[in-house]
Amino acid sequence: MPTPKVQFESGTFYHVWTHANGLDNLFREEDNYQFFFSKYAIYIHSLAKTFAYCLMPNHFHLMIQIRESLVNNPSQAFSNFFKLLHPSIQQKKYQRKGSLFIPNIDRRKIESDSYFTRCITYIHQNPANHGFVKDFRDWKFSSWKSFLSESPTKLEKQVVLDWFGGIEGFIKDHQMKYNQENEWIFGK
Repeated sequence: MPTPKVQFESGTFYHVWTHANGLDNLFREEDNYQFFFSKYAIYIHSLAKTFAYCLMPNHFHLMIQIRESLVNNPSQAFSNFFKLLHPSIQQKKYQRKGSLFIPNIDRRKIESDSYFTRCITYIHQNPANHGFVKDFRDWKFSSWKSFLSESPTKLEKQVVLDWFGGIEGFIKDHQMKYNQENEWIFGK
């Protein structure tokens, strides 16, 4: 029996992820990542605050909070966003047919302080955990470097840094390895 879908609710934090269908890649070249970011800023930023993200060739993770003052249905907005991405990223350029994404975007409510903390580090460490890089800090398409930069960002940067007690706490927490046994929390 299928697991019921977790509905997006105003003011609630979520860990959101999806994966390419089969062995396909969502992102094959840098332009694909940049396209995603540009459309995310237009379609998702208005309905959700972003606390962390990581885009990898075959999947991505987001940590978001649905904004309180929503008029639109967040689930429909995400669906529309993915429908826009699908043909734009892959079908025309790579002559690909069929669904690019697995059927549903996965999401879990973040209902504890420990999940909030661990979700951020998990998202940033994910490229190393999947073998895309040896050191997660080298991955170009995650929010990790934005937290260390002085450049403006649409991330909830100060909220996250304050949560970790400042930049030193943020860095220290990211040096800890995650527990493989608890990886189910993160969609495995």
